[in-house]
Amino acid sequence: MASHEYDPDDNFGHAFHAQSGIDDDDALEAVAWQFLLLVNPDDEDAALQQFAAFQQALAEGGDGGYPVPLLRDAIDWKAGFHVAEDDAQGLMEALDELAARWRLRIDWGLDDDAREAPDTTELLQAAFAQLREHHLSLWTLDTGEATLAGWITRERDEETMHLVAGALGMPARPGVG
Repeated sequence: MASHEYDPDDNFGHAFHAQSGIDDDDALEAVAWQFLLLVNPDDEDAALQQFAAFQQALAEGGDGGYPVPLLRDAIDWKAGFHVAEDDAQGLMEALDELAARWRLRIDWGLDDDAREAPDTTELLQAAFAQLREHHLSLWTLDTGEATLAGWITRERDEETMHLVAGALGMPARPGVG
């Protein structure tokens, strides 16, 4: 696929409808590319690598060709996270890694002597609030499993991400889902 520049004013509304999904391979790839540009702002090389992984998985028929898990896997630990819902340590590590891409550090506010693992919902809320202070949005994806998944975008891209996620059939939202 040829390289495309991200256009925040392109609303996809004329071409894609969340209710109907995307049934054309070229349209699916175009929307997947826009998704990858949103989760990898200012890093087209990373988006291209993830797009190649997505295309390969799609061609191999992974997950029945359903794009959401394929994209989730393509961005995992690069521009997104996907951990067990009770894996507080894994969630913190993944979000620390993603925040570092933005040159940020999340203050988890944890007591070093705590014996219990922190609640992952509280961790997501803390990360969302701190990222929001820097005009970033932490997105969470309803995986339909006992897992947590998501990514970070610029706050100004929320409307576009809603449209792209809707076109892909992604049950995603900013904040804790």
